[in-house]
Amino acid sequence: MRQPPRISLARLPTPLEPMDRLSAELQNAGIDTRIWIKRDDLTDTVASGNKIRKLEFSIGQALADGADVLVTWGGVQSNHCRATAQLAARLGLKSHLVLRGREPDEVDGNLLIDRLVGANITFAALPEYQRMDETYGELQDTYAKQGLRTYRIPVGASDEVGLWGYIAGAEELKADFRSQGLLPDAIVSATGSGGTLAGLILGNNLHNLGTGIYAFNVCDDEAYFLNKISEDIAAWQARYDASVQPSDVPINVVDGYVGPGYGRATPEVFETINRVAQLEGIVLDPVYTGKAFHGMLSELEHGRFRGMKNVVFVHTGGMLGLFPQKHELFASDVK
Repeated sequence: MRQPPRISLARLPTPLEPMDRLSAELQNAGIDTRIWIKRDDLTDTVASGNKIRKLEFSIGQALADGADVLVTWGGVQSNHCRATAQLAARLGLKSHLVLRGREPDEVDGNLLIDRLVGANITFAALPEYQRMDETYGELQDTYAKQGLRTYRIPVGASDEVGLWGYIAGAEELKADFRSQGLLPDAIVSATGSGGTLAGLILGNNLHNLGTGIYAFNVCDDEAYFLNKISEDIAAWQARYDASVQPSDVPINVVDGYVGPGYGRATPEVFETINRVAQLEGIVLDPVYTGKAFHGMLSELEHGRFRGMKNVVFVHTGGMLGLFPQKHELFASDVK
């Protein structure tokens, strides 16, 4: 099996830690499950989170192709765009971010870092944003006139290149489980563009983790992710001469926790963020990890996870997403 170029960017391995106070609280409520957390929020300082694992391979390929400018897409508060911009600055590359929506009055959170590290930014309304091929062609031509070569990274670095990040991440988890003497019933994450989930699914198969892989979608719906991840896995197989059977890589997306929409959370999610911060000193965000963690706790109480003895939650980062929603966070009744 062929593999793409990789550049070492993340601070690895990240810790796998038990959440003992939260687990004790669950046990007191009659839920005999121990929660563990994979601290991928600690992959870096500014470029922290799951995106940097994928970008090790995306940027590795970009450098192999002789790129000078990294072009990518995301929301105004995109963690992926922030990580791409910061890593580009670290490596002496340029970055161009196409951000969905209008320029906000206040520069906060991820957008503040985008500005700070010198990213070129285009704000685009949804119809314009969705014309990604056309936009990329225009940017490619613009930079070519400056003697610069562009490299296109999709939303979330979620394609056949980027999903290698969590194939490698699964290998790291296997070493974690061995050192902890742990055989988890499930590995849980958020999914917003599909790359982390696709990588974990393939990594579970390739590295024989022997556990279930589940993700809570924070946008779109289950059908969208079943299709997106199937397409990404097929593209990965074709590009890297790999072979897996669909029955060997089941896609488990737990729908029903999107709430008001992408980037918007219910009061219950903010309550969960407060609860985890006060019990464990771990900060989740309202866009990705807070929604997924809340969903996991709900499923432990009422649904498909009940009865599992050990569950590992992959903390994919995103703390900067809290800042633009600080008023909602402190509107929670939790003290």
